Formats: sequence, structure tokens, C-alpha cells
Amino acid sequence: MAPKSRSYQISATPATLFGHLLAMAITTLVLVWTLKFRGGFALESGIEEKILNVHTFLMVVGFILIGGEAIMAYKTVQGTRNTQKGVHVILHLLALAAIIFGFYCAIQFNHESRVPHFLTLHSWLGITTISLFGIQYLFGFVFYVFPGGDMSSRGNFMPWHTFFGMVIFLLAVCTAETGLMERFFFLAVVKINQEVLIVNFTGLLLFLFAATVSLTVLLPRLY
Repeated sequence: MAPKSRSYQISATPATLFGHLLAMAITTLVLVWTLKFRGGFALESGIEEKILNVHTFLMVVGFILIGGEAIMAYKTVQGTRNTQKGVHVILHLLALAAIIFGFYCAIQFNHESRVPHFLTLHSWLGITTISLFGIQYLFGFVFYVFPGGDMSSRGNFMPWHTFFGMVIFLLAVCTAETGLMERFFFLAVVKINQEVLIVNFTGLLLFLFAATVSLTVLLPRLY
């Protein structure tokens, strides 16, 4: 008998550790950019861009990074399967709250800036991502959290839950990348400076974070 393939018999631990480091680096870059170069955060300040800063922070850190940590929870959290599932659900609930409030901030920014709503690819991707994430969370809660769920149905739905979860996560990263590009062009920067480098590195690290989270889904958790 041919030996069993061990193509993926590599622990997910190094990938998850790298993912945590990327999350910290991205958070730092976003904070430096919004606080040092873009004036900080506010919901009502007379400076509309501060509202947009809240949107950027919530969508990148609150949605993508926390959502990515939720996906990796099954490989990073010590304890029983139920403990891991609890952390997974709670982190995704925090991500859901972040995208709802972040969406409100985007609407508020457009309203105060008198910018038409939902005209850009970024906004279209954002609406799609938010809608799909809400549906995914609802179905996941019904199948895996709500008491009395049928074990057979849970097993049949799991591959689709995992697949659509990764699709939505990657779609969120694409949405963030287009949002960074929009803000980059609005800056009307004609030369390389610190702010341009921060925006570009944030985009690159988001891609690496998405790739790392995707890898942890494939790799087993070896003890």
C-alpha cells in the first residue's frame, strides 16, 4: 500500500503566529496613518474625514482582523471544541458590530460631505460583503449555536459554511483594498512620502494576512 500523503501534515501554529504578528502590524499602521496623518477619530467634528477614519479603522481592524482571528480560533484557542466555537462566535459577533457601525460611519461621511451614495466599486463590494456576512452569521448561529440542531444537517452544512466564510473574508479584504485605493487617490499625492508608504504597506499586509488565514484553514492543528 502506498504511504499516505503528508502534503498538509504541517502544524498550523507557525501560520497562526505569523497571522497574529501581521494583525498587530496592520493595526499599528492604521492607527499611525489615521492619527498622525488624517487627524484622528470623531463622529461629529465638522471635519468629515475624521468620520471616515472611524469607518476605516472599524472595517480593517474591527471586521477583517477580528474576523480573521475568529476564523483562526479553532487552531489558536486552547481548550475544548465548544470553547473554540464560543470564541469563534463571539469574535464574529464583534466583527458584525464593527461592520454595522462602520457602515453607519460611511453613510454619515457621505451625507455630511454631500457625496452620492453607492457609486463606487468599493461601496458595491462593501454592501455585498456586509449582506453575505450577516446571512452567513445567521445560518451559522442557527446550525451550530442554536440548541437542538440536527447533527446530520450540521455535518452536511459544514463544508459550505467553511467555503462561504472564506469567500466572504477574502471579499472583505478586496473591499478594504479598493477603499485604500480610493483614499490614496483622494490624497492627490504627487510624490512618495511617509503617508503613501503607510497606505501601500497596509494593503500589502492585508493581502498577506488573508493568505495566512486561508493557510491556517488548510493546515491541521498538530499537538
